Amino acid sequence: MANTKEIQRRIKSIGSTKKITKAMEMVAAAKMRRAIEAVLRTRTYANLSWSTILNLSQASGKEELHPLLKKRDEIKKICVILISSNRGMCGSLNTALINKVQKSIEKYQTKDGKVAIETDFVVIGKKGEAVYRYYGYNIAAEFPKKDLIDEVGEIIPVAKMIITDFLNKKYDKVMVAYTDFVSATKQVPRVKQLLPIDIEAQDDYLGIVGKDTRVGLDKEFVKGKEEKHLKTEKFSFEYTFEPSPMEVLDEMIPRLIEIQLYQAMLESNASEHSARMAAMHQATEAATDMVSELTLSFNKARQAIITNEIAEISAGANALKN
Repeated sequence: MANTKEIQRRIKSIGSTKKITKAMEMVAAAKMRRAIEAVLRTRTYANLSWSTILNLSQASGKEELHPLLKKRDEIKKICVILISSNRGMCGSLNTALINKVQKSIEKYQTKDGKVAIETDFVVIGKKGEAVYRYYGYNIAAEFPKKDLIDEVGEIIPVAKMIITDFLNKKYDKVMVAYTDFVSATKQVPRVKQLLPIDIEAQDDYLGIVGKDTRVGLDKEFVKGKEEKHLKTEKFSFEYTFEPSPMEVLDEMIPRLIEIQLYQAMLESNASEHSARMAAMHQATEAATDMVSELTLSFNKARQAIITNEIAEISAGANALKN
């Protein structure tokens, strides 16, 4: 059994660590509240605006209205915008996100066990560099990430770059990988297709940002509405754009792409601070348990020393008496 001085030293050390984790938990909780307020303010708008543009892409023949709505005949190169954290101590948040991206690449971009489609990464957040260190993927660009973002203007440089690269045919598909905020105790990694805008792209790996239950737009939803309201002799419809379809979409689509990236960033921030608060809370509880166990060990060790001393005194007294 360790001596009492060693146990006291360990108790003091763990107590100091507990103070640090408790402080980090409180800081993360404060940032989490602000991040959650921000993500909830914009989530409905982001979802409904995305539904609007998906509806445009679903319209018959309208995919030719704008290059950002047009699917490429052959997918040769993909860009993944990876939104991670700048720091660790947030549990398995970043690891789960990178594993999700890796599984998505293996599922959709490999053929006969070989990589058939080249993938570049645009990294937002320092921890995203792990895709190069561990998997060897090329990082085309890196952007700084703030703990709390206040306006959509902070994401505009990323949006402009990926839109330009897509229009110049450098990339045939653009995805965004982020951690979706569900609750303070649950964060879900997601991979979402941004370009080309396509309602068919939704599946287990590609979903609507935020998964707002009030937004149920998918291909089955659109088909059901068409069957119910449009496919009759009484109704016919067409989209009317003023001043012209190209001018309207030139302004509308880039703004909606920026909103989607902005919302993904907000979701990622809220998830990061929630995960860090939970991790620090668990660390504080673990430190408390360790201190309790060490205190018990200290008491047992001290009691053993006292018992041993009493036994020695008794033996000495008996020897003198005899």
